[in-house]
Amino acid sequence: MKKIYCLLFLFAFVACQKKNKHQEINEMFQKDIVLLTEKVAKLEYSVKSDSTETQIQRQFLEAHECYKKVEMISEYYSPAVSKSINGPAIPEFEENDKVTVQPEGFQVIEELVFPKYNKENKKELLQELGVLSGNLIRLEKVSSSNELTDAHVFDAMRLEVYRILTLGITGFDSPVVLNSLPEAQVSLETIENYYRVYTQNQKTTNSKQVLQILESGKRYLKSNTNFNAFDRAYFIKEILNPLSRGIFKTQSELGIPLMKEQRGLKVTAQTLFDKDAFDAEAFSGFPDYKTTPEKIALGKKLFNDPILSGNNTRSCASCHHSEKALTDGLERAVSLDGKSMIQRNTPTLANIAFQRVFFADSRVSYLEDQVVAVIKNENEMHGSLEKSVLAIKQNDAYVASFKKAFPKGEINEFAIKNALGSYIRSLSHYDSKFDRVMQNKETFTADEKVGFNLFAGKAKCATCHFIPLTNGTVPPNFDRTESEILGVPNKNKKLDGDLGKFVITQAAIHKNSFKTPTIRNIELTAPYMHNGVYKTLEEVIDFYNEGGGIGLGLDVPNQTLPEDKLNLSDKEKKQLIDFMKTLTDKKYSSN
Repeated sequence: MKKIYCLLFLFAFVACQKKNKHQEINEMFQKDIVLLTEKVAKLEYSVKSDSTETQIQRQFLEAHECYKKVEMISEYYSPAVSKSINGPAIPEFEENDKVTVQPEGFQVIEELVFPKYNKENKKELLQELGVLSGNLIRLEKVSSSNELTDAHVFDAMRLEVYRILTLGITGFDSPVVLNSLPEAQVSLETIENYYRVYTQNQKTTNSKQVLQILESGKRYLKSNTNFNAFDRAYFIKEILNPLSRGIFKTQSELGIPLMKEQRGLKVTAQTLFDKDAFDAEAFSGFPDYKTTPEKIALGKKLFNDPILSGNNTRSCASCHHSEKALTDGLERAVSLDGKSMIQRNTPTLANIAFQRVFFADSRVSYLEDQVVAVIKNENEMHGSLEKSVLAIKQNDAYVASFKKAFPKGEINEFAIKNALGSYIRSLSHYDSKFDRVMQNKETFTADEKVGFNLFAGKAKCATCHFIPLTNGTVPPNFDRTESEILGVPNKNKKLDGDLGKFVITQAAIHKNSFKTPTIRNIELTAPYMHNGVYKTLEEVIDFYNEGGGIGLGLDVPNQTLPEDKLNLSDKEKKQLIDFMKTLTDKKYSSN
């Protein structure tokens, strides 16, 4: 009898000791951090011992590929530390502290090692490697307290698929050596290793299919290694979209709940290209800003009514025409007095809700604040919300509309700006040919497909105009919107005098810095750039092809756009434009 009790006790003890799936994942992650630290130490030793350029470069590539093993969990739980390890090699301004922070990590080191390693940079390189090693110690320390759950792991797996799609195969985090495709292979291998932990002893209807997709993806990356020639359209449609969809289905079948949080990319999105994958409400940030049909209807009415302007002659619609995808077709709009021009080109309002800052200089964070700033601007509308409230209260039709839109029927400044913000948010729904192609509802022409592959590859467009939003809101978390310094000229071919974001922050790194706008509906939104200097897409592409302002011979010491020429052929330029025209939403396509 004692033997039976002992066996039962032993069985119960072993059962209790069985690890949870997420614990296994955490152990794998911790081991990969140790391996990454060892790889960086080997790279540092190679530099100290004056190894050959080939050896140093090879060990850098091995170390950075090893980072891809930890990226999924590191980015999910420790985004600040991950940014220090693998963030862009450009300075950043900390607005709260009013200080400029210099870049660090792999991308800074990459520029010191490639395309040629100069031993004169040895001291700087060793200093950067020391900083990287310190950040890996930070990662190991903060990761020791990670409280992984199965829901978090599945969420992280899908976000890693989106990261491969948006930042990986586009070359965003391997900008000099363009080692993105081998690194994407490592990312897929890591997803596979984590996925197998959950499915090896579990029955799901699609686990075999998901593993086949992963195998096909790795095989495709291994046999298609030319960065410029890589068929991203095929890889996204046939590998990455089915993969994220398959991971979502497996999670559902295993009964693992979805995360319960509101964010820009909905937790329920199975691919980046799902209809309504993005939540405009999550970009607004405030519960009382919530969009309703009644608010949209009221906002549309206000948008088209000159009652909000100081002299009752101009409405929002005066400068945002529906047939031009809510732009005005002018270099810069005429000011309210009719005697001068407004400082900057009129931006499209279509799909504008999917960003974290507004205006070319990023001076406000919410649509409602943008609305107020335009109404109050003496050159644009020179209006007063306080006076508008009084006028609206005298209009019975408006009184009824406000009563429908707001529970207490309030007619006040908040209600006006919220109704307008709600209407503008309602203009943000993607339905272009590009979206339908990615949803397998339509197909690219041969030239459109080449154009997309150029956009996401050789032409480097997608490293700033991120897929699928094509604005500067950074995937896969979509929690910040970037600005860039391009070196845009004026009509006289001199650097444009508009200082952009610098006027707001007074940070030297922001001189001539402007928010990266959406290029959705771009065939309808000419002229282009913040000053409307370019009338055609051909001119815009020529500007980028030359390497921006520096490429044109202008003095732009803080330019963030790579100054190297893209070397696009005339045919490739045309194909790139062919693709851009697929970004026109169906509602505007007849224009």
